[in-house]
Amino acid sequence: MKSHSTIFWFLLAMALAASIWALNTFFRPSAAGEPPVFAGLRAGQVTEIQIVPGGAREISVIRTNQAWLLQKPLVYPAQAATIDGLLARLEKVTPALSFSAAEMSRHKDADAEFGFDHPQFTLDITAGDRAWHVLVGKQTAPGDGVYLRIVGATGAVVTDPAWLQFLPLDANGWRDTTLVDVPDTLDWLIITNGTQALELRRDLTNRLWRIIRPLQARANNLRILMAVQQLRSAHVSHFINDDPKADLSSYGLDPAALDVWLGAGTNLLTAFHTGKEAAGAPGETYARREGWHAVLTTLKEPLAPWRGTVNDFRDTNFFELTAPVAEIEVQGENKFTLQQTGSNVWTVAGEKFPVDADEVNGFIRSLASLGIAHFVQDVVTASGLQNFGLSTPTRQITLSSAVNDTNSVIARLQFGGSTTNEIYAKCAGEEFVYALSLDAFNRLPMKSDYFRDPRVWSFSENDVAQVTLRQGGRMLQLVRGGTNDWSLAAGSQGIINPPAVEETVHRLGQLTVAGWLGRNYTPAQLGLNTNNLSISVQLKSGRECAVDFGADIHSQTALATVTLDGQPWAFVFPPTIYPLIRDYLSIPPPAPATAP
Repeated sequence: MKSHSTIFWFLLAMALAASIWALNTFFRPSAAGEPPVFAGLRAGQVTEIQIVPGGAREISVIRTNQAWLLQKPLVYPAQAATIDGLLARLEKVTPALSFSAAEMSRHKDADAEFGFDHPQFTLDITAGDRAWHVLVGKQTAPGDGVYLRIVGATGAVVTDPAWLQFLPLDANGWRDTTLVDVPDTLDWLIITNGTQALELRRDLTNRLWRIIRPLQARANNLRILMAVQQLRSAHVSHFINDDPKADLSSYGLDPAALDVWLGAGTNLLTAFHTGKEAAGAPGETYARREGWHAVLTTLKEPLAPWRGTVNDFRDTNFFELTAPVAEIEVQGENKFTLQQTGSNVWTVAGEKFPVDADEVNGFIRSLASLGIAHFVQDVVTASGLQNFGLSTPTRQITLSSAVNDTNSVIARLQFGGSTTNEIYAKCAGEEFVYALSLDAFNRLPMKSDYFRDPRVWSFSENDVAQVTLRQGGRMLQLVRGGTNDWSLAAGSQGIINPPAVEETVHRLGQLTVAGWLGRNYTPAQLGLNTNNLSISVQLKSGRECAVDFGADIHSQTALATVTLDGQPWAFVFPPTIYPLIRDYLSIPPPAPATAP
């Protein structure tokens, strides 16, 4: 047993000694600070790269016009990011181990041993008058290094193999998979869907898109921006055919189902064409980049916004609000003009009541958000306008950017006849007749009274002397003696809840309407009669604040009227207060008479 152990330890010692000798002889570690393998290489100065993967065809690229272009085995745009990534890595590659020509000569066949006789890759890099011819050999036995030799230099090195991931095994490894390189300078588009052609141009001032042909109209800028954005994300799924003589009609590309041409100024920048759905690849379509022979496939979804009719690319907003509004003139059944007199301060011309600026701003937003339900007619004759009720519009709204200035009109909106769900409309200056949602139109505040400030009055419960209730020919008076101190006046009978009355009067003192109905009404329209509640609040100052209730709308609110500036105004009572009024400031019905 001892002899066997002795032999084992002797052989192990010999193996370790041999390993140490080999490392010291053939794999001398690089000294700290040793220069990079590709001394003098600057990524930005490289103009040409040739790569020959072992047993494969040559792949070569050149830099032209600040872009990389494949030259062999085919001509096609190359992946700039991958190539630039490779060069950036090569700039920094340093030897992990190095050995001299003399050390290599001690090997019987160093080229075969290190893999230089049949290299994984042959790499040629050209930068101006400098060039590097590189042989990439085998990987070291642990796999954490690769043998490398620059032809013309002495010896060889071992480097980290991570940079090899940037080298292509075939041309497709370096082909640009972007479907279209969309430039930021884009300002015109031509789209053809079969026989239909559509041209759009971007206004150089406001950067908004307009349709130029087959008609001149406002464009759906959101759709176009989305289409361009999705086009930037479109990529090649597979390269199918690179034959310049390929039968494009078999792919639905001659003629193409969709052509999109992108340009700036007088220059065509790029274009793409799509055809049939790709065989065996649902959700993909055959496509081709303008100027390149390759037939490829790409996902259909990113290209969906480019498909559609002319109307699909039209602005679906009724009009374009291009400036802040300072005046709104409404003509029709109720004619009035809203005018801005200061920062967010509005008046109704000829009226003295205060105007709710928020209501005016909401009106402007509602107008600006009116959407086109569908495009009715693009060219309308005088008789056609009459058919749509637009020869003499039933309503007209004029928006201007300045008060009393006919030259500052932003838009003049005209409304005509209606159907069950839609109303016909047009913008002055446009030839088109649109159909808008009748429901959206009916929600517009088309009476000046609707714009009155919703605050009715403001008083504190501490200012109140008494509250008088009248209902059904009966009267009840409540007297306030102090905080939460309420009592029935002489001659009044009933049961009251003083703290609840205090809270109800407190809220009534800050009465804000849920919505104005206006001044033109009859008592019957509101359900006003002596059976309904009337509340009169007498203040210590002698002022009286009174509200008369009409018909209930539902259990939470009712119609009501107040007199302001000597005129009765109808409104919807706020549902936040009405339940308190009903429970604590009303006269209970008389108890039914008992039978004798």
